[in-house]
Amino acid sequence: MSFPILEHDSSRPAKIEPAEVIRPRNVPQHCVICFFREVIEKVVATHSARVVAENRWEDGNHPIYEIDYKGNRLAFFHPGIGAPLSSSLLEEVIAFGCRKFIACGGCGVLQKEIAVGHLIVVSSAVRDEGVSYHYLPPSREVIADLTGVAALTRTLDTREIPYYLGKTWTTDAPYRETPNKIAARKAEGCLVVEMEAAGMMAVAQFRDVRFGQVLYGGDDLSGDQWDHRSWQSRHDVRENLFWLCADACISL
Repeated sequence: MSFPILEHDSSRPAKIEPAEVIRPRNVPQHCVICFFREVIEKVVATHSARVVAENRWEDGNHPIYEIDYKGNRLAFFHPGIGAPLSSSLLEEVIAFGCRKFIACGGCGVLQKEIAVGHLIVVSSAVRDEGVSYHYLPPSREVIADLTGVAALTRTLDTREIPYYLGKTWTTDAPYRETPNKIAARKAEGCLVVEMEAAGMMAVAQFRDVRFGQVLYGGDDLSGDQWDHRSWQSRHDVRENLFWLCADACISL
């Protein structure tokens, strides 16, 4: 192949296979992947969270926590930023023993009508990153796990919370979201843009675990000028989204 990223190799095991180098732990089956560090810190402080697996990368610690939630064991962790780190941490958490995942994060919006804080359940992701090509054969999109999508939409419908169900654009390069690329992604139906979904979805499919992801509308890339919209200051949205994902996760 002319392009290394397209040289897909489905052979197993890899030289460093997570299940062979990571010792399984007594961890919950259900796990929330939360990109909001301040929310994780608050849950740890207010819900008697305990560390069930230490995990350290060069950027710092990424421990797996556990709480008791509605009579269930629930794990949660911060996956870092970007598909390479978040997908690799997902690999390790799967090797520790978690099997059912719901992820929550923020995103840039490509459609102006998506307000700050409005929710988007990911149904597919355009693969404009690198990780997914090491897990799935080359294709334009990765389709979401229908079980994870159903858990999220059922939870939102029960609470009568409005949401979009649609496609995201996963990119490794937030500072190369050019007007031409934004227009092209909008034309193919992308509602939002972020940096992790395609990679994590590919890992989940490869390892045959359940996975769903919900995002909330953040900065606006739909107009002539970028609008930050102070999206990271929506603390209530971020905390509520964690607990919504907890409910969806334990329903898997």
